[in-house]
Amino acid sequence: MKVASKYALLLSFALGLASTAANATIVTVFGAPAQGLTDFNNTVTAAGGTANHDNWAGLAGGGTSIGRADYTITRNNGQLINPSTYGSLSGEVIRIDPAGGPGAASIGSGIKLTFSSAINSIGFEVGDWGTCCQPSALFISFDGGAPIQVGVSTVYGDVFFDNKAEVFVGAFDDAGTFTTVQFWGDGGGEVLVAGGTVHYALLDPNTLPTDVPEPATIGLLGIGLLGVVASRRRQKN
Repeated sequence: MKVASKYALLLSFALGLASTAANATIVTVFGAPAQGLTDFNNTVTAAGGTANHDNWAGLAGGGTSIGRADYTITRNNGQLINPSTYGSLSGEVIRIDPAGGPGAASIGSGIKLTFSSAINSIGFEVGDWGTCCQPSALFISFDGGAPIQVGVSTVYGDVFFDNKAEVFVGAFDDAGTFTTVQFWGDGGGEVLVAGGTVHYALLDPNTLPTDVPEPATIGLLGIGLLGVVASRRRQKN
């Protein structure tokens, strides 16, 4: 089954099931940009939150930080920020070309968002991932905590949607809150951009699905489906 088909299949079965399970702690996913945004909004609403959306348009480059209404953008290594555009992503992006080594060793090349108020869900767009330099993984970290792998590309194009190197990345933590988000890739030699529109919210505690599988290119609510199915099987047994 093709990745895009699996994404659509799981999502179609999962709609309407978002409130049937709880206490997932942390969920990270990636998927097609348009569908990812829809799923992000649905997941936030089902978890009692209100989604905020900040489109990156007219970012002032040339400095080491960019202030937004609810957060500040910096590079993990403190370098200058020079926004640009990429493909059909919804807004401007910042280049975060991986450098440093695998895993956490590349964190310095990434981006950091520092929020003025606590949140526990975040979403944004990523471009040019999976075009070279495999294996190439994406990582996210909350409040300087341990790196969480969002996904990994092992061959050219395996993380593309509609033949485009553009994905939506989402992360949720219904067991706590955070004010800083760090995001980076470790595919040394690869071009990587992040931004577009940043989506964020504060969810009610223990409102996400249980038994979440490893991060994969499936719909956010599709993850909920897998948890519900596993829970029902255990109840029958």
